[in-house]
This record gives sequence, C-alpha cells and structure tokens, in this order.
Amino acid sequence: MRIEVNPDHPEPRKIARAVAALESGAVIAYPTDTVYALGCDLGQRKAIENLYAIKQMPRDQPLAFVVPDLSEVARYAVVLDFHYRFVKHLIPGPFTFVLAATREVPKLVMMKRKTIGIRVPAHPVTLALARALGRPIMTTSASHPDDPDAVIDPDRIDDLYPRLELVLDAGVGGRDPSTVIDLTGDEPHVLRSGAGDEQLEKMFGIRHAQADR
Repeated sequence: MRIEVNPDHPEPRKIARAVAALESGAVIAYPTDTVYALGCDLGQRKAIENLYAIKQMPRDQPLAFVVPDLSEVARYAVVLDFHYRFVKHLIPGPFTFVLAATREVPKLVMMKRKTIGIRVPAHPVTLALARALGRPIMTTSASHPDDPDAVIDPDRIDDLYPRLELVLDAGVGGRDPSTVIDLTGDEPHVLRSGAGDEQLEKMFGIRHAQADR
C-alpha cells in the first residue's frame, strides 16, 4: 500500500498510520534525506527478522538506527565530548555515525559487534516518524539488485517489495546514500562516501580518510 505524504509538512494522521504499522511488527518503506529506506521498529524482534528476509540481506550485515535528535543518539551510542562536538554540527543531515553501543541496544541487533551505525536524517517525514515511534527505526536502504532506481522511486519500491505493509511516498528521493563516518578511533574516518561528502569537506576538511579534530 502506498500513501502519499507531504514531504515538508507530513500529515499527522499519515505518520500515525505508519507508526501503527511499525508497532504492529510491519516493515515499511519511507523517505530520508538521502535515499528511500526500508525500516521496522527496534522493539519488534520478528519485524527485524522480516526486514532481513525482505531485503534478502545476510544476517551479519548491520542495520542502521534512525533517531530524531542528539539526545537519542546518546541513548544508544557512547557519545564522548569529542563525538558531541563533531556530531552536533552534522545533524540532522546525510550522515551515519559508527559509535560504540550502549546497554540500551538489544543483543538481537548487536551479534558480535560492539558498535552501531546511527543517524538523524534531515527530512521532515523521517523525523516525524522517529519522534512519533519513540524508538529507533531499524533501517537499510531500499536498494534492489534488479533495479538501481528503486532507492529514488516509491512506485518501484512498492512493486519490488510486495511484502511491505506500506510505502510512505514523499516524491522522488536521492540517489546517494549517507556518508558513513567511523568515530570509534582517535580520528574521524570516512568508511563510505555519500551525500554528505561536500559538507564534511567544507566544515572539517575531511575527504575520504582521516581528519583533524
């Protein structure tokens, strides 16, 4: 089922409908400030398993945590002073930060890792959804091996992933994924280039390796 939603001022009743689906254990598609994503409620074990199955992902491939603000980042990830000074300038935005996980993170999604990828997208629909849910949205991109345009087109997502409960359609999305930054070492390190590269270089002089604090 596809539901059109205003990308700048998402209708509360439509967000509530998507949240109800998440809380019931469904997997949905939704827009972010980068590409469209598939997501489910962190609190629904079966939904996490279904997300892996729908995307046909190996179980050891990590999902990202999508949260609405920095306080929620600090709930699920260990945010030191250095991390705070760095991250606060980049959120909300097209970045995923790899940080040490706190005890709030369920073992189900940790496996052998002690880190998580977490982000606060700069998209009104995503932020409204994360705030209303009250828990992280476990997320992976809507990319599909048979259709490179799936990440930008909610119509194609609806067709390619028939097991989704609903697709929140906020119009055409972006093609570039988030920029992934590893903050577990002494210096920020870009693990994956993406939509935030230009901003990262402009603000911190970071290209694709390490950066000065």
